[in-house]
Formats: sequence, C-alpha cells, structure tokens
Amino acid sequence: MKKLIALILVLCMTLSLAACGSGSAPAETAPQEESTEKTDETAQAPAEDSGKTLVVDIWDNNQLEGLSKIADEWSEKTGVKVQMNVISWNEYWTLLEAGASGGEMPDVFWMHINEAQKYMRADMLLNLNDYIAADDAIDLNNYYEGIVNIYNLDGNQFALPKDHDTIAMIYNKAIFDKYGIEYPDDTWDWEKYAEVAAQIREAGKDEGIYGTAMNTNDGQDGWYNLIYGHGGKLISDDNKTSGMDDPKTVEAMTWLADKLFPSMPEQSLMAETDPDLMFMSGIVGMMLQGSWMVNTFYTAEQSANYAWAQIPYYDANGNGACDEGERVSLYNGLGWAAAANTDLPDEAYSLISAFCSEEGQKKQAELGVTMAAYKGCSDAFVSAFEGMDISPFLEVEENGTLIQHPASRYTTAWEGGFTTGLVEAWQNPSSMADVCKKMADMMNEVLATE
Repeated sequence: MKKLIALILVLCMTLSLAACGSGSAPAETAPQEESTEKTDETAQAPAEDSGKTLVVDIWDNNQLEGLSKIADEWSEKTGVKVQMNVISWNEYWTLLEAGASGGEMPDVFWMHINEAQKYMRADMLLNLNDYIAADDAIDLNNYYEGIVNIYNLDGNQFALPKDHDTIAMIYNKAIFDKYGIEYPDDTWDWEKYAEVAAQIREAGKDEGIYGTAMNTNDGQDGWYNLIYGHGGKLISDDNKTSGMDDPKTVEAMTWLADKLFPSMPEQSLMAETDPDLMFMSGIVGMMLQGSWMVNTFYTAEQSANYAWAQIPYYDANGNGACDEGERVSLYNGLGWAAAANTDLPDEAYSLISAFCSEEGQKKQAELGVTMAAYKGCSDAFVSAFEGMDISPFLEVEENGTLIQHPASRYTTAWEGGFTTGLVEAWQNPSSMADVCKKMADMMNEVLATE
C-alpha cells in the first residue's frame, strides 16, 4: 500500500491533463530556437526580425512541442517571435478573466466551449470575419460545422477551430491477463462492459483492483456518453431547459449507479485521486477517455500495458436503449482566438491561420498534437504513436454517432453544480433518480439567467 501511495503521489506531480476537459500542466514557456538546418538557394530566406513578439497561452504541456514547431516555422516566415506559455487549467481561466477585466490578456489563446459564450458576448475576442474573408487558406466549410458554430455569435466568428476529439475505452492489458479475461473488442456493448468490470473487481478485490472508474466531473469523457447513448440529453435543443430530469437521462444514470458503481472506487477516493491517476497506478482495469489524453497515456511509465478499444454500443434489447448497435461518443473542439485589444491583430490572425490552415492541421496531426478540426486531416494522428493503436478514436466517427458537447452561456456554472451535486448519488446510488431531478432544478436556475 505504501508503494501504491508513493506511485500515486509521483503521478500527481507529473501528470499533465490535456485540455478539452481540464489540465494541470505547470506554467512553462517554449523558447524561440534558431533553425540550424541548411537550406538550398531556392528556399525562402528567413524574414528579418521584426522586433515584435506574440504572447500565446495554452493549457496542455503535451501539445507544447508540436505547436511550437508550427509556430517556429511561422516565425521564420514573418520575423515575428512567439512566446508560448503553458498554464494549468484553473489558473488559465483565472488569469484570462483577470486580463479581460482590465489586466493584460495574451495576444493569442485557446478558447473552450464552456467559456466561449461569456467572452464573445463581452466583446473580449477579436472578430475574425474580415480576416477570414481575405484569407485564401481558410474556408470554414472545411471544418467540422459544430466546432465552427461554437465560436460564432450572430454571424461573427471569434475563433478558428483548432481540433476535434472523440471518446474511446482504454484498458490495462496486464490486469486483463492477470485475471484471464479477454481484451475488449468491437462486439462489446455496455452490458458486457459492466459484466467485465464486475469480474475484474471480484477477482481483484483483495488486491485493491477496481473494474472501472468514473467520477462526478467525468462528463465528456464519462457519463455524458451514457446519457446520450441511452437516448437522454443534458440540455434542450434551444438551451432553455435541463434534460437531467428527462426519463431517458434518469434511466441511463440509474443504470450507471446499479451496474457500474459497484465496480468503482469509493467516490471520496476518486475525488482525492483522479481516476486517470488511479488507472496509471495500476488499480483500475478500464475506463473511458478522450483523444486529448492519448499523449499522457502514451508517455506514461506503464504505457506498454495500455490499449484502446471503441466505446461500447447500446443493445436495443436492454434497458430501453437506442438503436441496436448504436455507438455514441461526445465530441468537442477548441478554438484559436485573439484578444480584441491586442496590439498586433494582423500578426495574431496570421499565426491563427497558420495553425488552422490545411497545412497546419495536417502537421498538427502528424506531430501527434491532436486530431484536426479540418475535415480529412486526422489520419496522420493515428500513425503518430508508434506501438499504440489509437484508431478507435477515428473508427467511432465512421460507425458511430457523434454528439456535440452540450453547452450554454454559463456552462461552467451548471457543470460545477454536477461535480458537487452528484456526490450524493455517487455515495448513495439508490438516490440517483432524486438527485438527477435536483440537478435539473439547479441547471434550470442557471439557464434562466442566460
């Protein structure tokens, strides 16, 4: 047990969560390096140093190296330096809000679906319409429509799509081998997932091994997928009312409580130690996770034991689920935005265009940064992780149904309410139906203020 605690503490200090949900990377700055590569006489000569520097803030350390390479190439062409800072998820939004309230904002930065409405409506983001119209490298029709729309308000585009993500299942082969359980495959439905989770828990109970894990704040990479796969919803199509009291939603969450909670760690333990850390410490057999986390697991000490499978599907014959064989995954995408008050608006947009152009998006995938927001540019991402097959993240796009991450103006308020409000149900599963109705009331109060 002492060894396990020590391992978890080490993981806590080193883990960098990617940023579609949250991140914990320490603040870091990527230095601008001079190129030492020789070029032939026909190559474009580097631009002279303009004396200008763009400050760029992101929150995922795993993406720093790849994005810095793209930024360096842009700098060589433009003569404008890029100072790229990695800031932890919570601090990122604290600093950005402080800058928006009168401080200094970065020139270029990531925007998230949970925060976009607030910043767009407050006129804190640079309107990109005129830039896009004059840019031959950018045609918004080439991107996932849902991600384009996240960052559009009243016909004005305030960010260009940076990436997109999907959800898959990660499992620990060593745990499956230890207990003689066959690895997950494309035939798995959610009942099979629950069955194997219980099997692992029963076999590993004396050793503190759990079948799966999913805490209250594991929405996009957790129980949101269960709700939508089951035919439920989190929010109405017009964003006016909550879907947490929808019968299908309650049914899905009750299934979660009845079938998966018994195979999970206690909620208090998951609150203290993130399920990702528990998985990498070798005490969780399998769990759902997003494509933005591939780098984290790929570089983990025990990565040779990790493998990916498609998210389970729903069987129409059980639990009132959706169409037989329907595989449902949430998806989301970040946006590259610029501050409305940046002193370098033209340069800021030029860098954003470099990241979001077809060339930039392909390079992003090739470097293993993330899947692309530009349609048809993500295949290279699958090949970027030698020895680890991550094709399930793309396969679900071909044989499943993608549901856009739900959001409203004050998403962070009601999602924060889930994190604390659902604890009651996680600790007392029999209360799940009543707690879901409480969550609907909480959410409706927030939505009424929008």
